Amino acid sequence: MKILLQRVTAGRVTVDGAIVGEIGRGYVALVGIGGGDTEDDARRMADKTVRLRVFADEQGKMNRSAADVHGEILAISQFTLYADTRKGQRPGFTNAAPPDLARPLFDAYTAALRRELGDDRVKTGVFGASMQVDIFNDGPVTIMLES
Repeated sequence: MKILLQRVTAGRVTVDGAIVGEIGRGYVALVGIGGGDTEDDARRMADKTVRLRVFADEQGKMNRSAADVHGEILAISQFTLYADTRKGQRPGFTNAAPPDLARPLFDAYTAALRRELGDDRVKTGVFGASMQVDIFNDGPVTIMLES
C-alpha cells in the first residue's frame, strides 16, 4: 500500500462537476493499493495516517498528529501511485491491485480512519471515478507512506 499524504489547509474532490468530498485542515491522502496488500496493511496504514506527527505544536515544531489537531482526512483512491516507469514512455500498472481487490482494501482503510477520527472527519472521493482534486498543500508538507 502506498499513501501520499499532503498536509492541507483545505481539500476538495469533484466528480462530474459536483463536490463529493471536502475538508478543512488535515490531510489529502492519495491511496494506492498494491497486488499483495491485505486488510492488516490497510488498518496499519490508517493508524500511521492518524498518528503521524507533522502538524506544528506551540513551538512551531512538527509534533502533533491529525488526531491531536482534530484534523480531517480526504482519502482518494489512486492506482497511479503504482506506476512503473522504468521502461519506455508509457507507465505500466501491473503492480496495482485490480479494482475488485483494491476497493475492499480502500474501504477498510477509510473505515479504520473513521473508527479513529469519526465519520464527520473522514471524506472520500468516488472509487474508480474520474475525479478533480483540489489540494491546498500546507507547508508544503508531502509524505509517502508505504506498507
